Amino acid sequence: MALYGAAAAVLEGLERGAGGVKALVFQSRFPHVRQLYALVSETLRYSAVLEELLAGAALLRAEKKLSPQLAKVLVYDLLFGKGLKCGGRWKALARRHRARLEAELARLKVRRKVSGNEELLAPAQAGGPGASQVPRYVRVNTLRTCVDDVIEFFKREGYCYLGKAASVEELRSLSGKKFLLDLHLPELLVFPPQTDFHDNVLYTSGHIILQDKASCLPAFLLSPAAGAHVIDACAAPGNKTSHLAAILKNKGQIFAFDVDTKRLATMSTMLTRAGVTGFQLAQQDFLTVDPGDPKYSKVAYILLDPSCSGSGMVNRVPVAEAAASAERLQALAGFQRKVLSHGLSFPALRRLVYSTCSLHREENEDVVGAVLQEWGSAFRLVDAFPGWPCRGLAAFPGAESCLRASAADTLTQGFFVAVLERRGDGAAASRSLPAAAGDSPQHGEGTEPGAAPKKRRRKKQRKVCAALPGNCRCSKQRRSGGKQVK
Repeated sequence: MALYGAAAAVLEGLERGAGGVKALVFQSRFPHVRQLYALVSETLRYSAVLEELLAGAALLRAEKKLSPQLAKVLVYDLLFGKGLKCGGRWKALARRHRARLEAELARLKVRRKVSGNEELLAPAQAGGPGASQVPRYVRVNTLRTCVDDVIEFFKREGYCYLGKAASVEELRSLSGKKFLLDLHLPELLVFPPQTDFHDNVLYTSGHIILQDKASCLPAFLLSPAAGAHVIDACAAPGNKTSHLAAILKNKGQIFAFDVDTKRLATMSTMLTRAGVTGFQLAQQDFLTVDPGDPKYSKVAYILLDPSCSGSGMVNRVPVAEAAASAERLQALAGFQRKVLSHGLSFPALRRLVYSTCSLHREENEDVVGAVLQEWGSAFRLVDAFPGWPCRGLAAFPGAESCLRASAADTLTQGFFVAVLERRGDGAAASRSLPAAAGDSPQHGEGTEPGAAPKKRRRKKQRKVCAALPGNCRCSKQRRSGGKQVK
């Protein structure tokens, strides 16, 4: 019930004008912010349909103690979501009115001459072409386990592993309980759209991270060497930070900044659950961080994912929030140029990745082009992922080295990524850029999927992992202070 109460409170706050969805979700102190954000956003997406159903079924007249906001959330999950996840009075209420609500939904479909739930939505509410087809991406947290053991776990759960995808079209065709290894990112599993793992033991124990594929690109392309000092400049809610820690193998130091206390508290919990060590969280605006501070004298890598319009988040952001005025875009771009230029001023910096979840050129290519021009020949734009299908817009010479992502073209949320490197370090730095999954051995090739690589075998059997039934060969890769926990 806590989830539905928190979602109803966020909806009520939106109606009062107390803030936006993201701010209200983080202020709610609900422990699973992504689950809450997804429920609120989907309820908002179906809001007009839900109001029509509530009126037709006369639910609020029959249940006078039920608030309109809570009614919307409950009816959304009952009819359009994964089913109610509560007991007690609300489950009893749903049982009393379920038949009437389902009948009202059927009548609504007949009146509108549609057969599917998504067809009830206006085109803008439906999220645009391909938005509902974005798969569920699951990043394996290699600080806790390994890809082979997670694959084996899901097979025991009744899922069918199809091997590594050969194309985006294979991802598009996923259905039922089938899943694939992603064709680009070596630690990313792909499941059919709307697959829900929020209650799965691997998620609650930090062994897997529910993270969109495009959101995995910044840390993957930053690719800091183990032992490096790294800054995550606008860090909350922490998925990218945990990804950086996994790439570093918990060796080195991550300095993570965010201005919001509650977001940092949520992030700290998430990082602890993921087994991340060697990080420092600071409630501080990155623009106020002194590049000359000796504490940051060894920072060679910076991940910069600043505030943006969020126009690329087609699946979860309500349309009203995704639309940005020209004035707001100009203000955001000004901030983004300032913070990108500030990031490049750290004296030991070798590589910086700039990313946004925006589709607007003003926040993406225009920002990168302006800052590169400001810094002259000191930094260059790297063509970091030549095999990626969507490139930057032709806003300046070389802009095609940037990466773009979208639901229609890459089956991801909308995203933009640029990799900048200091000139003079280019040859050495570029050699350390990561290879795509296609350049790595496929998991399960030559052996049964889920079998441990030979180099991971030990003479003594490792302890049974509490989260992975059976003998987990990889889950003891957690590290403390850079040392493996025995």
